[in-house]
Amino acid sequence: MGIEGFIDAVAQEVAPFGITFTLIEPGPTDTGFGAALDRAPESDVYDATPAGDVRRAIASGDFTLTGDADRTVAAMIEAGDTAQPTARVTLGSTAYISIEKALTSRLDALRAQRDVAFAADRSR
Repeated sequence: MGIEGFIDAVAQEVAPFGITFTLIEPGPTDTGFGAALDRAPESDVYDATPAGDVRRAIASGDFTLTGDADRTVAAMIEAGDTAQPTARVTLGSTAYISIEKALTSRLDALRAQRDVAFAADRSR
């Protein structure tokens, strides 16, 4: 979310100059990148975390690469060639599901704080 916040802020600043940003959010894509990856030694502190789960899935071959590299690249090029680019392009079902889950969770948390948020306004 740090990169998203940075891009959102910079995009607002440079929009008056005709500069746009598109944040590409791909899911796991079969590119061969991981084949030559140097992995750090395992750390016990991460064992029971999502990072540990991903490490084990990669090591066992259970980490599913749902994205197609050619289709992902084609979608990225198309996004770059668009006259009116969108702020974000989500590519792949895994990315879509993960982002939807995260945004729904954030929206639920925000809505749960509605009364607290409105109570902080000046009385009228």
